[in-house]
Amino acid sequence: MGKLVVSVLTSLDGYYQGPGQDLAPLPFEDAFNDHNLRLLERAGTLVYGSTWFTNNWNAWTAVAADPTASNRDHRIAELVTTLNAVVISDSLRIDPGTPWAATTRVISRAAAPTELARLKQDDNGDLLVFGSATTWNPLLAQGLVDELVILVGAALLGDGSALYRGPRAGLSLLGARVLEGSQLVELRYDASGATS
Repeated sequence: MGKLVVSVLTSLDGYYQGPGQDLAPLPFEDAFNDHNLRLLERAGTLVYGSTWFTNNWNAWTAVAADPTASNRDHRIAELVTTLNAVVISDSLRIDPGTPWAATTRVISRAAAPTELARLKQDDNGDLLVFGSATTWNPLLAQGLVDELVILVGAALLGDGSALYRGPRAGLSLLGARVLEGSQLVELRYDASGATS
């Protein structure tokens, strides 16, 4: 049985995007991509909102075509562009001619809880969500998120998009560590009891 795992980078004051939804002010470090690769290699399906999906696909497609990118980043690009993807959206439509049409399907927000619960029953690896709080916040509130991985970086943004906006969610700490060679602190939580 797979788990629904959410992984998100946040500033110390709890913003996963800077003002104007800008990612540039976030405390990115090289260890961030090492962390992401480990999660991607356990995943069977990537779960996105429509904005995050297109931005992520475009960014990693460019990396895949860049001969100067590292082997690690080429591997991430390969996984991002070949793993099955589910996009939760009431507006996105996939044109059959787009490069992601063969591996991606769109489900409505209303259908998402039932479909994600079904996918978790399959033994095809984890369902993985990066960032996209507007996508995973409701899933957490609905009891669908099994594990929440927060990377806290060494920066205070003072403004931006809050990590979580929803009802109180109880979590259980599974582990805390500083990622090797970085200032990023990985906090792993069991979120399966978040709605209780």
